[in-house]
Amino acid sequence: MASNRILLITGASSGFGRALVREALEAGHRVVGTVRSEAASAELEALAPGRAFARLLDVTDFDNIERVVGDIEARVGPVDVLVNNAGYGHEGVMEEAPLADLRRQFEVNVFGAVAMMKAVLPRMRQRRRGHILNITSMGGFITMPGISYYCGSKFALEGISEALGQEVRPLGIHVTAVAPGSFRTDWAGRSMSRTPRSISDYDALFDPLRKAREEKSGKQLGDPVKAARAMLAAIAAERPPAHLLLGSDALDLVRAKLSALSDEIAAWEAVTLSTDG
Repeated sequence: MASNRILLITGASSGFGRALVREALEAGHRVVGTVRSEAASAELEALAPGRAFARLLDVTDFDNIERVVGDIEARVGPVDVLVNNAGYGHEGVMEEAPLADLRRQFEVNVFGAVAMMKAVLPRMRQRRRGHILNITSMGGFITMPGISYYCGSKFALEGISEALGQEVRPLGIHVTAVAPGSFRTDWAGRSMSRTPRSISDYDALFDPLRKAREEKSGKQLGDPVKAARAMLAAIAAERPPAHLLLGSDALDLVRAKLSALSDEIAAWEAVTLSTDG
């Protein structure tokens, strides 16, 4: 990957976004990061004056996204790589969690990412080059109790990424869904929305999971800086992956899920085939 690319990274003030901004600048790229405050904007641009640019943007401000992307193209240059990193986690038993929480989860994690893709694609298509990285999660492959809305949003983004990749690959554009496991980011802390508990029947299953997640926050095995370097390696690849898992826990859990799914398909094969004809 040439060291003069322009990366547009959403959610650039924390977690994977902040780590990727720093590593991309270190590698010689120019970076435009979307942030939510003037203070975060000043902090980002101070990292590398003339090569680091900030834009105030909420990815759910759909009417403003195309204007911001157009301004970036005009003032900074052509966006070579879009990294959809903005997002948050939601924790809550599905029966307890209101539909409004689901709508908000999908607005940010899915609709916001799609709106960003739709804004950069026309120019990438005209140039016949570009790369989109969508930060999903191992929760886009596996599930666990208490994060059904979050997993649903990440399953959706995985599917959209894979299908879009098939649509734009003939046009010189790559799409990679990056699925991290547990990393030392704010996901389980400041960035986690938690639905209050109300139904005691779920206590035995869910309460230990919530407690363990809170205790593990900030102590996870995954290093965001190493994740950023892995993403830069994917961007630099001549044939980038459609899916990239990050972390040993993601690898182990996804492999176990695929093995269990294969076993279940085999066990029910006769019923599956009985519906033909």
